[in-house]
Amino acid sequence: MSKLILSLDGGGIRGAATAQFLNHIENRLMQDHQTCLRDCVDFYAGTSTGSIIALALATTDLSLSTVSSLYNYTSAKEIFVENRGWFEIDGVNAPKYEAKGKTKTLKMNMGEAKLEDVPDGKHVLAVAYGIEKRKPDIIKSTRDEHRTLFSCEVADASSAAPTYFPTKSMQLDTQGGESWLVDGGVTANNPAMCAIAEAKKAWPDVSIDQMRVLSVGTGYRTRKINGPASQKWGALQWFTEGHILDVLTDERVVSYQSITIMKQGSYIRVNADMRVQPGLPNPPDDAMDDISKANIKKLREMGDWWYEKYGDAVVGLLLNQYQGPSLDRIDASTGEPKEHR
Repeated sequence: MSKLILSLDGGGIRGAATAQFLNHIENRLMQDHQTCLRDCVDFYAGTSTGSIIALALATTDLSLSTVSSLYNYTSAKEIFVENRGWFEIDGVNAPKYEAKGKTKTLKMNMGEAKLEDVPDGKHVLAVAYGIEKRKPDIIKSTRDEHRTLFSCEVADASSAAPTYFPTKSMQLDTQGGESWLVDGGVTANNPAMCAIAEAKKAWPDVSIDQMRVLSVGTGYRTRKINGPASQKWGALQWFTEGHILDVLTDERVVSYQSITIMKQGSYIRVNADMRVQPGLPNPPDDAMDDISKANIKKLREMGDWWYEKYGDAVVGLLLNQYQGPSLDRIDASTGEPKEHR
C-alpha cells in the first residue's frame, strides 16, 4: 500500500509561502476531488516553522486557512517580540527575540493537542536538537514516550532557533531527564530523509518504491557571502556577516539524497531561489525574521507562484495519480521546476 509523506522545511516567517501553497492545494482538492490534504497524508514531518504547520495538520482541527493566518503581520508581531534586556546585543550576547510571544501563540492555537492525537494509522515527527547530549532529537508519534507530549511545546522547541529564540526545556523520556532543545534546523532543516527513515520503520512491509514524498521548502537564500573577507572572521563576524546559521541549515544535500533514492515520479520538491527570475519579479527578503507587511505579502505571492508551477503535479501526487518525472526546485534561469530523470 502506497504511503504519502509531507515534509516541511524550517525558515521562520518564510513559512508564509509554505502555508499559502498548501492552502491552494487544499482548496483545489476540496473543489475538484471532494477530499482534503489530511485525507492524503500518512506521515507528517517538520522542522522549525515546518513543524508548526505539520503538527497543526496532524494533531489539531485547525483549517489550513487558520494555519496560514499564523503568518500574517499581527501574529508575527506577537511571535517576534524583540528582547529588550539591559546591556544585551540582541542575537549576539542574548537571543534576538523573547520566547513568551511565540509560546503563547502556539498554545493559543494548538491548545491541549498532543502527538497521540494524530489519527489512527498516521504519524508525525518534528526535528529538534539536544544541545547537552549533542544529538538530534526526533520527536515522533511512533515513540510511546513522545505521544503524550503537547504539540505546542514540541513546535516551540523545534523552532527555538539559536541567536533568535531562547533554548527550550522539555522532558522527552519517562526517566524524568530534562532535555535542552534548539531548532532542528541546525541538523535537518529539511526533514525529508528523517521522515523516509521513520516511515520505513513504522511500516516495514512498505518499500521505498511504495512511498511518495511531497517536500516543501521556504525559499533558498542566495545572497553572497564575502569569501576574501571571511578569511579574517572570528565567531562574531560569522554570526553577524556570514550568517553561519543559514550555512548550517542548507537543505540541498537532503534534497539530493531524497530525490535520488525515491522511485521516479514519486518525489516532488517545492522550492525556489529567492531572487529575481521568470515568474518572480519581486522576490521576498530571505531573512527568516523580516515580518514587514510588504515582505509577508511577497512571501505569499511566492506561494501563489509555486502553486502555479507545481499545483497540478502535487495534486496528482497526493491522489496517487501523478505520472510525470520527479520534480526538484525551480530553475532560476527558466522559472520552471527541474525534472529529475
